[in-house]
Amino acid sequence: MASATAAGSPAGPAAPKSRRSVTGTRRAVAALFLLPALVLLGALVLYPIGYSVVRSLYDSSGDQFAGFDNYKALFTDDGIRTALKNNVIWVVFAPTVSTALGLVFAVLTERVRWGTAFKLVVFMPMAISMLAAGIIFRLVYDQDPDKGVANAVWVGVHDSFAQSSAFPKAHPGRKSPLVGQDGAFVTKDPVRAGSPVALPMVGVAPDKLPDDVRRAAAARPEPGRVTGTVWQDFTRGKGVGRLGAPDPAEVGYAGMRVEAVKDGKVVASAKAAGDGTFTLPASADGARLRLPAGNFKEPYNGVDWLGPALVTPAIIGSYVWMWAGFAMVLIAAGLAGVPRELLEQARVDGASEWQVFRKVTVPLLAPVLAVVAVTLMINVLKVFDLVYIIAPGSSQDDANVLALELYRKGFSEGRPGVASAIAVFLLLLVIPVMLFNIRRLRREGRR
Repeated sequence: MASATAAGSPAGPAAPKSRRSVTGTRRAVAALFLLPALVLLGALVLYPIGYSVVRSLYDSSGDQFAGFDNYKALFTDDGIRTALKNNVIWVVFAPTVSTALGLVFAVLTERVRWGTAFKLVVFMPMAISMLAAGIIFRLVYDQDPDKGVANAVWVGVHDSFAQSSAFPKAHPGRKSPLVGQDGAFVTKDPVRAGSPVALPMVGVAPDKLPDDVRRAAAARPEPGRVTGTVWQDFTRGKGVGRLGAPDPAEVGYAGMRVEAVKDGKVVASAKAAGDGTFTLPASADGARLRLPAGNFKEPYNGVDWLGPALVTPAIIGSYVWMWAGFAMVLIAAGLAGVPRELLEQARVDGASEWQVFRKVTVPLLAPVLAVVAVTLMINVLKVFDLVYIIAPGSSQDDANVLALELYRKGFSEGRPGVASAIAVFLLLLVIPVMLFNIRRLRREGRR
């Protein structure tokens, strides 16, 4: 009986089974492996967040409790309000433009042979740090067309339609009969037909003269006509020469416009030849000669890309240059998973390519587009490097963003309490976007 009982029932209570995680690993072992990561997370994330919250409630010295005074500065300080306004512009335009360009690039390169090479080129800026990209675009946006690529292109296009003056710094010489008048130069006395007029000028560097200039020549008298010469009355390295008369080494002002003015009206006009000579008809007799202000207009110097008006759009452009490739790669990966049968069926039903793109491709890519847009929104909320490097000191206040203002308040102005308040405010701005992304990922997982 005893042996049967021993064989039929356990000798004692059952030993408890060790608790295991869903992966089959003991939870204690899993916690042990997670401990280093949790320590780093607490030290590098949780502690700084908690310290920033506490520090934002104290004054600049950190000794006296200031309550919410630092948070009031977020809405009363002009610099912070400008930064907040610019952050709104960044959040609205930078992710939108980057995502839209990424979508266009991904769709257009899907069917071309060199699509992979194009994607590689577009994605390549992602390999460059924000600091390096800022230095690159600081040079791209340089005001000097000889340095800045943007203005070099812009000036080249502008000068193709509106030629700049070749004599921006020219002015009358010492023995010139010309006097200044509203940016132009006019002869003191009326001119007479048959008597050549000498209009000596100085002020143009020899290497800046037009290519078609020739040796200056004295104008010959012509009956019934007004003739004259306008020339550079200076020879570099060869002495003064004869003032008021063309010397053999002096050159004419080719293309200089000369007008004859009577009673405030232009009665005749001409352009100087390569040797500086010009001829006016008989109607110019008794008129005063005028070199209009257009002859001395400063050359077009391009757009002030980094000025107060355009600095923020210019920096956003550099950001789009960097991150459009990121958006393109993610969207292209999503596009590869789109069922081709749906696209072909839409084409068979008579839909145009634009309709297929707008009503089939984009809706199917909506989850991927949301991931890209949300990721870029979080990224631009903390943009700092590009603004700090690209915006010059004269317009940095106009390009200010919250991350840059945090740095300035904390390190340049010595107001760590306000800087901590800005950091907490940025965290509060990012949290809703992160929660939206987490909820969307969970919905995708349940599907």
